[in-house]
Amino acid sequence: MSQQIIITTDSPTEIKPLIESAIRTELRMLELGLHRTARRLHAFEEQYQMSSEEFERRWTAGQLPESLDFIEWAGEIRTHRLLQAHRQALQGVRLA
Repeated sequence: MSQQIIITTDSPTEIKPLIESAIRTELRMLELGLHRTARRLHAFEEQYQMSSEEFERRWTAGQLPESLDFIEWAGEIRTHRLLQAHRQALQGVRLA
């Protein structure tokens, strides 16, 4: 699905370079967030000797007890997916 956004401004400053810079900055922030969540996921996987995929399957099926670690692990998985989706959306942006 292609989306188009029209931006208008009364500012005499050229807006396109500012938007491109903002997108690049946001992509860098997303990469940092993805790196951080990947490290956290890896730490949980090492600690519990289980992949995040296996953990999520078992967690969703109710086969694991509620613990602070497991709640955090599930949250990191959701955060990682959200960051990936945002990165993918911004990587596809082309300014005309």
